[in-house]
Amino acid sequence: MASEIQNSNPTILNAADLPTRLRPTAPRKSGAYGTGIFTSALPSATNPNDPFSSSPYSSETSGSEDELMEEPIDEQEIYDLISTISDPEHPISLGALAVVSLPDISIKPSLPNVPESPLRTVTVLITPTITHCSLATVIGLGVRVRLEQSLPPRFRVDARIKEGTHSTADEVNKQLADKERVAAALENGTLMGVIAKMLETCQ
Repeated sequence: MASEIQNSNPTILNAADLPTRLRPTAPRKSGAYGTGIFTSALPSATNPNDPFSSSPYSSETSGSEDELMEEPIDEQEIYDLISTISDPEHPISLGALAVVSLPDISIKPSLPNVPESPLRTVTVLITPTITHCSLATVIGLGVRVRLEQSLPPRFRVDARIKEGTHSTADEVNKQLADKERVAAALENGTLMGVIAKMLETCQ
């Protein structure tokens, strides 16, 4: 972790200008669908003020859960899930810092040759505020944790640094794509504390 802020004066977008379609009722919460390596990465509780508490959906019948899993999810909804994640250096959201943006999110079939398959891959391109940001991997992990815990298991998450926006993008992307390295990182209590803090602001 850096001992001092790397970018003390980042460009901040007006929150009112950010695209959103947040719904006031039945929002997806962290842990609603988590089944991958992030399922137990962060603590769960029944405290309604805990951002990692169990979703109201968890007590519903399996039939209702299946319906939720088939509910259409688009790029705007993905953006709404991750844009409110707090930057690890600033008390500002990734959306307001343009670290994540709607045009840099895509959802594509995981099996293009099997059109009837419900499997989808969500790709999020991350734009660090500075090209030498040492926290780029942490931000990528935060995005992955948020989506892994919020999306149905039929979705695969691919969070990576946008080409040309970071001096060591290839290295960071290899780390984010390596399941074993990601799992090892999530066993680091200090790192998970940082990610938990980042996700406290998620809506």
